[in-house]
Amino acid sequence: MLPSATTVSLDLQAEFGGLDIYLFDQLQRGRFDRRARILDAGCGAGRNLVYLLRRGFEVHAADASSRSVDSVRQLAGALRVELPEQRLHHGSLDALPWPDGSFDAVICSAVLHFAHDAADWAAMVRELWRVLARGGLFFARLATSIGIESRLTAAVGRVLLPDGSERYVVDEATLLETTAALGGTLIDPIKTTNVQNLRCMTTWVLEK
Repeated sequence: MLPSATTVSLDLQAEFGGLDIYLFDQLQRGRFDRRARILDAGCGAGRNLVYLLRRGFEVHAADASSRSVDSVRQLAGALRVELPEQRLHHGSLDALPWPDGSFDAVICSAVLHFAHDAADWAAMVRELWRVLARGGLFFARLATSIGIESRLTAAVGRVLLPDGSERYVVDEATLLETTAALGGTLIDPIKTTNVQNLRCMTTWVLEK
């Protein structure tokens, strides 16, 4: 007997939470097989952490919202997973409390586009790169101008998107120039999803 659709979705939610499908792709392709120390930078309520916590990864989480950090703390409790306080950080992503090279992977999903300006965007990226170990994986999903340049007032900068939200967007050249400046290597092509010309979300994956 086939399971009902409701059962399938509940099972998937229990196993993976609200895991970003593009992050799921990285997991499925083995990118986290030997990367146990994980930082979720801009963790929100922990939607990308359920599977990682349950599978025994050394999870760290940071967010500018104290409510988000509390949510991750509660999530770990609900999953009966130990999450020491030193692995949690409430504060800006441009000033993290961990030493250089602390993590095997840094996840930054739907966060960088909340930057105030170019300096803020660059400071967050540099700090996330600092705490990433040599050979580590940097995974980011962010709003960009790629594919909707004609609908925006600028290809780089804080703009009003057609969906009504205000975001700091960058273009492909910025991502490539930043990759080179960091000394990173693109391990996937830059991939952009265009949501009916209302916004574009780009996946940017680097190895240090």
